[in-house]
Amino acid sequence: MIIIKRPIITEKAMKLAQNNFYTFEVDKNATKIEIAKKVAEKFGVKVISVKTINVKGETKSQKRVRKSYKSAGFKKAMVQVGKGEKIAMFETPKEGFSQDVKVTTAEGTQVLKEKKDLLGRTKVRVERGAVGSAPTTQRKVITGK
Repeated sequence: MIIIKRPIITEKAMKLAQNNFYTFEVDKNATKIEIAKKVAEKFGVKVISVKTINVKGETKSQKRVRKSYKSAGFKKAMVQVGKGEKIAMFETPKEGFSQDVKVTTAEGTQVLKEKKDLLGRTKVRVERGAVGSAPTTQRKVITGK
């Protein structure tokens, strides 16, 4: 069973991440103990507490037909980790850095590179240092407003 489905990265979640609270979408049948074990195992951090929220699905209406439908709900978990411990995927680069920044976590060493695209938005490329294999890359687009 997949317990942690994806991280929830929103403005509110990023503000909570500064206070060591990280937000994930989890399986509806997962318990707090299972979530805490999985986060500690996957990210190598000490979990202090877990808070769960069942988010109801929204009722939406279609534009051209007078019908409505309900989107699926999900379960959200807010995980508090110990002081000084971080999860790298929630870290945002500092404003105005012009060189590469290395972030070291339990997952390994990651290099953050910054670029501007044609529309002036900031693109950050995360390069993970893998042992014995070619590094994988992942892109995050952060709006600069």
